[in-house]
Amino acid sequence: MKHYDLIIIGTGGGTKLRPASDLGKKVAIIEKEDLGGTCLNRGCIPSKMLIYPADMITHWMENREKFFINSSSNYSVDFAALVDRTTEAVTKDSRSIEPAYEANPNVDLYYGHARFSGPRQITVNSEQLTADRIYIATGSRPRIPNIKGLVDTPYMTSREALRNTKLPKKMIVIGGGYIAVELGHFYGAMGTDVHFLVRSEMIRAEDKDIRKAFTENFSERYNVHIGSVPTKVSYENGIFSVTVRDADDNEIVMEADALFVAAGVVPNADDLGLEHTGVQTNERGNIIVNDHLETDQPGVYALGDVVGNYYFRHSVNFEGEYLFAQHYGEAATAPIAYPPVPHAIFTYPQIAGVGVTEDELIREGKILGVDYVTATNPYKKSAMGDAMRPKVGFVKLIAEKNTRKLLGSHIIGEKSSDIIHLLIAYLTMEATADQLLEMIYIHPALSEVIRNAARKLVVELGQ
Repeated sequence: MKHYDLIIIGTGGGTKLRPASDLGKKVAIIEKEDLGGTCLNRGCIPSKMLIYPADMITHWMENREKFFINSSSNYSVDFAALVDRTTEAVTKDSRSIEPAYEANPNVDLYYGHARFSGPRQITVNSEQLTADRIYIATGSRPRIPNIKGLVDTPYMTSREALRNTKLPKKMIVIGGGYIAVELGHFYGAMGTDVHFLVRSEMIRAEDKDIRKAFTENFSERYNVHIGSVPTKVSYENGIFSVTVRDADDNEIVMEADALFVAAGVVPNADDLGLEHTGVQTNERGNIIVNDHLETDQPGVYALGDVVGNYYFRHSVNFEGEYLFAQHYGEAATAPIAYPPVPHAIFTYPQIAGVGVTEDELIREGKILGVDYVTATNPYKKSAMGDAMRPKVGFVKLIAEKNTRKLLGSHIIGEKSSDIIHLLIAYLTMEATADQLLEMIYIHPALSEVIRNAARKLVVELGQ
């Protein structure tokens, strides 16, 4: 049995622990697929490389007449070339990781599926490994809903949708979350007739005002079927037939040459041999950790999607950096303290948020005793926003009434994932609404829309 100082299972966010090798620690890294994890190979990076040209097309097609640009409405995209270029780029990045590991005398890389054979013992490719500390960063995978006939059809998940080189004529999307609206938008902008089957609400974790504005605008562009539940799927002669119970309780059959399942994710914890350890999971299958990210098995830690505190690459990076500082750096022993965790949805229109939503305050306000106020300012009520002439776009701010402290910020519209960083900083510093007005904003930058929202918020808060 080979002994290491630490074993890292998963080469996504878990590799934030790899620098321990630079301190002389012996490190084993285990990966069953491509190096770099989901974000690089099957998530954040390739999806944005595809969505960016989709945004360009959508913005051009929907806005050229506003700016008196005379241009034909006809355009064509070499879909296969775009997907191939994206695949080649991420494959090149993924393959560049292994030489760096091979050049490091303190790192051993194992390709294979890791399973626990004891409390701190791992079996991979018939080899037995043990370590002082083990870090589980195995991520998550697409959730496949229990729909009759689905598993017998060649449906796509995000994994296949990102590498598919044939543009469908018509696509049915099962789901209305961020993966559904990002990749569904990509295919729609490329020319596919896209239909979303949404059980309750689109992007339901977003603030209610953002959710409403997005659904209205997105539904003008694509076919959104709210209250529709797929009950059966079949596939014959290249065509999917999806039986749907619609919002009026009618049973209809929809047909398409592509079916994209985007019904959430499940943690990759069910085939790790955790029964041979003291590691426990919850009812959703996520690994249970304490506020030091340690499992019920001493010396075994977990981070990222497999834990499920947050499902973002930037959050698992934060967790990995925390664990490195605690175990191999000079940080004083302390529980993990998350600052406000932001997010963005890279669809059209783009969405970004940080802090609480108004829905959470309405639902939990009586328990928390939070008396709050909100203020909203449209993009059009700023110089740059007016120049852009957007159909939808606004900033929403939420503050606690007594302390005037910012509690949440939510933006829908172009460049929202960029301008939200001003508000991420202010929420992280626990700033007040008044402090948003103590800085000078560049005129006429789009960020002035935040200043204008802050002015309204201060008025709502009163003196």
